[in-house]
This record gives sequence, C-alpha cells and structure tokens, in this order.
Amino acid sequence: MENLNMFAALPEIVLLVATSLVLLGDVYVTRRGVAALIAVDRMALLAIVAPLLATIAQLGTPVQYAFDAMYVSDDFARLLKICAYVAVAATMVYARDYVADRAMNRGEFYTLGLFALLGQMVMISANNLLVVYLGLELMSLSLYALAALRRDSGVATEAAIKYFVLGALASGFLLYGMSMIYGGTGSLDLPDIAKAFASGSQANHTVLVFGVVFIVAGLAFKFGAVPFHMWVPDVYQGTPTAVTLMIAGAPKLAAFAIAFRVLAEGLSGVAGDWQQMLTVLSVCSLVIGNLVAIAQTNLKRMLAYSTIAQIGFLLLGLLSGVVDGGMESATEAYGASMFYSITYVLTTLGTFGLIQLMARSGFEADRISDLRGLSRRSPWLALVAMIMMFSLAGIPPTVGFYAKLAVLQAVVNAGQIWLAVLAVLASLVGAFYYLRVVKVMYFDEPTDTSAIEPARAARATLAVNGALVLALGVLPSPLLSACFDAVRQALST
Repeated sequence: MENLNMFAALPEIVLLVATSLVLLGDVYVTRRGVAALIAVDRMALLAIVAPLLATIAQLGTPVQYAFDAMYVSDDFARLLKICAYVAVAATMVYARDYVADRAMNRGEFYTLGLFALLGQMVMISANNLLVVYLGLELMSLSLYALAALRRDSGVATEAAIKYFVLGALASGFLLYGMSMIYGGTGSLDLPDIAKAFASGSQANHTVLVFGVVFIVAGLAFKFGAVPFHMWVPDVYQGTPTAVTLMIAGAPKLAAFAIAFRVLAEGLSGVAGDWQQMLTVLSVCSLVIGNLVAIAQTNLKRMLAYSTIAQIGFLLLGLLSGVVDGGMESATEAYGASMFYSITYVLTTLGTFGLIQLMARSGFEADRISDLRGLSRRSPWLALVAMIMMFSLAGIPPTVGFYAKLAVLQAVVNAGQIWLAVLAVLASLVGAFYYLRVVKVMYFDEPTDTSAIEPARAARATLAVNGALVLALGVLPSPLLSACFDAVRQALST
C-alpha cells in the first residue's frame, strides 16, 4: 500500500497504544493489588489526553490523507474528534463512583469505552466505505459489550440483547447498501463515487437508489430515527446509566460524521433521493418522539424519546444542504447540523451526568418523581438540571435555542417553510415534558431528604458542563464559525 502517511493517523495510533496499556494496567492492578499506585480511571483519562493533544496539534494544518486516501484528516474530523474526546472523558468522570457502587468491572468499562472511542475516530476520518464499516463495527461491538457489562441484571442483559440484534441488523443494511454502491460505481472510495456521479459513468441508477435506501436505513438505525427507533427507549432505560451515556453521547458525533461523509460527500449526486428519505425520517422523529415522551414517567425513557426528537432536528440540517441540485447553501446547512450535534451531545452529558450524581447503591434516580424537591436538597444540582432542560427545549439563553435557530434558518433558506413550521410546533410540544421536570424539581415536595454528596471531580465536571451550555448560548459564534469552516474545507477537497 502506497502513501501510508502514518502521521495523519497519529491520534488513532496513540489512542490504540494507550488503550492497550490501560488494558494491561488493569490486569496488573487486579493481580497485584496495587490499585492505590495505578488507578485505572486515571490511566483511562491519560489515554484520552494523549490523542487529544495530538489532534489539537494538527488543527489548522492542510488536509492530509493516509492509507491510499482511505483515511482523511481535515478540520471537520479534528473538531469532531476533540468533541468526542471531551464527551468520553466527561462520561468516565461521571461514571467513576456509579460503576464502583454497582460492582461493575472498572477496567472493562474504561477499556471498552476507549475502544469505542477509537472506532468513532476511525468513522469520523473515513474516506472509504470499508473504513466506515470498520470503524462502525469497532465502536458497535465495544458498546454491545458495555451494555452487557452488568451481568447480574436481567434488565441490562435484555437491553444488551436487543441492542446487539438490532445493531447487527443495521450493520447488515449498511453493508448491503455499500455493496450496491460498489456494484454501481466500481469503487469504495468516497471521492471516486462522487466523481462517478458527476461524470454520469455509474452503471445502473436503480441499483444505486436501492443502495442509498439501505445506507440511509442503516444510518437511521444508528441515529435512532423513527421508524428505526425501537431499540432506543429499551436500551436507554435498561442499561446502567454510565453505559447509557456512553451510548447516547459521543457515538452521535460519529453517526453524524459518517452521514456527512457518505451522503453529502460521496452521494451528493443522488441527493434528491436521500433527501426525500431524510424528510420522512425527520418528520416522523419530531412528531412521534415528542408526543410519546409526554407519557413517560421514567426519566431515562423520556430522554430516549427526547433523543429521537432531537435527531429529527439534526436530520433537518442534513436534508437542507442541496437545493435544486446546487450546493450553494451546503456550508450553512451542514455546519448548522454539525453545531447541533455537538451542542446536543454537550447537553446529553449534563442530563445523564446529573442522574449518575444523584444515584447511589440500590437507587438509580431514573424516575421523574425521584427529582421531586431537588431544589431544596441540592440547589446547584437543580439549577444545572434546569439549564439542561431549557437547552433541550430550545429556550434562550441556552445553546439549545441557538442550535435550533441555526437549523431552522438553514431549512428556511432551502425553501422548506412547512418543515420549519412543523419543527417549531414539535418543539412547543416537547417543551411541555422538559418544563414538567423543572416543575417537579422546584414546586413539588421532596420524598427523599437524604443529602446528595457527589465526588468533587464529578461536581466540577457538571458545573463546567452547565456553564458551557450557557456560555455557548450567549456566545455561539466561535463554535458555529468553526463548524462552518470545517464543513467548507471538507466539501472543497
């Protein structure tokens, strides 16, 4: 293989080596009993810091390719990777006491989380359909194992089985769709596929459309969009909250990345076909996600349906990039969608982090009623929770408001006024169940008066999380501009 250019893939190489060291360190700690000297959680965080520094060092440099251009390192990939590092690191900080209280194997949790992160990094930088699938399977297999990590819980085991079976089905859809694209264009490289459409040299348009259908269905499974959402509520509710956040956080960034790479970069020539499919997925997700969430009493299940509705908004940005065959508004539309995915993951970290901080051994704090009177038990926790709910509802001055506004502006610019109106109406419905949580925290009498004493690191992380949600709502321009610039660079190469 020519043009390896290992330096371009340095963050992935560093993370792979560091994760292997964490795995070996966990074995040494277990056998030698020197946990006080070698803390696995600290090793895992250091394993994230190393590739983070390597990625930051690459920011602003020209686009680099590796492994015969099957791998691309551009600012689009670098920005999403940095966000993924932060998301996984925050997840591990929130999970430290939660995992220990439930006697889950910490070494396995951190190692599998790091391997899932490695898979996400490969997905984000994929420039070839096989590399997309390789990263997807590395991430998915790690998450399947994480979901089944609590072997003594029947509910968690059931959720893991559902996740595995439906995830395998989604992977099969993607692989079958990729094979059809290869059969129609004769290439697996995304730039070559795009050139085949531009030159009109593709073999059979019908075969390609079927391939696009299977690819969009597979991506919809990974996003959790309606009607491929059936795994989301059960997995979110059934898995331990630490694992739920590992599934609900950074993987959404990787899913957005492969949707952008495959659809916007590789299959822009059939945008008219996949945009119609994304429109149906988006409308169904917005309507069903928000309506069903109203009836939920379990907080994690409510957040699962909230995720489905939020994915509907994210898809609105993806379907607004190509207008009448032109890419003039692509930067703003895809940039808004990228901004939405990053800020949504940031808010998700805060909501599930809050649940973990409130939980204790034998108590999951996963019902809405468990938040009753939280403002009297812990005012600062209630404040952070209120900020997160306001952000999910799209209420200013939180970042969720500006993220929704950016996507709606892209939809209006694409001439899809009816979609923008529907999205606003769906958001108004969604505001009900978010504000219901705020009402429970501030106006209901507490049923539990025990003190909430989370670890110092987790408290600090949650405080920073809440501050970022507010700060990015007041000053969104730096991150939004970075998203626009990253998308512009990716589309120009």
